[in-house]
Amino acid sequence: MFDPLFFQSDIFRWLVLPILIFLARVVDVSIGTMRIVYISRGKKYLAPVLGFFEILVWLLAIGQIFQNLSNIACYLAYAAGFASGNFVGMYIEHKLAIGMQVVRIITRREAWGLIDNLKDEGYGITVVNGQGTTGEVKVIFTIIKRKDFEKIVSIVRKHNPKAFFSVEDIRMANEGIYPDQLPASQRLFGGLFSFVRKGK
Repeated sequence: MFDPLFFQSDIFRWLVLPILIFLARVVDVSIGTMRIVYISRGKKYLAPVLGFFEILVWLLAIGQIFQNLSNIACYLAYAAGFASGNFVGMYIEHKLAIGMQVVRIITRREAWGLIDNLKDEGYGITVVNGQGTTGEVKVIFTIIKRKDFEKIVSIVRKHNPKAFFSVEDIRMANEGIYPDQLPASQRLFGGLFSFVRKGK
């Protein structure tokens, strides 16, 4: 156990306490970032739980600030923790890749190779013929899980390196087709077994 006098020492006040405040701010701001993401994604049950823990940790941190108003190290730790928490929260959100996105691909080249590749990978697509400034184009729409974004980009660049594409986050999609919804045989072997019909 710590000696009670330790909590009154300069080491605790100027080193340990600022570090604890810094870590508390990193935690509560990171949780806050995730809470905002879940709210935007319509996760109405998880967001309040995160909000509870966010404000609880924040109260612990701000309470120590008010108890040590003359300690400049606590102020600096509080501010540094807020800045770092934003970075950590965005990093976690990027790694979790929560939600879905709609990808629009516009290409002037013949796009059947790209279209077939997307189908073989299990993505649901909609293809529309269009007219661009320089001629006819194909517009390909697909809704993907955010974690699949890099894979989609690599497929597009493989077939149509100069294709234009845009990406937007969406809150909800109904009746979508995603790679993990395909039968295992199709996920493993592409479209090799796509000719097999149910009931045959």
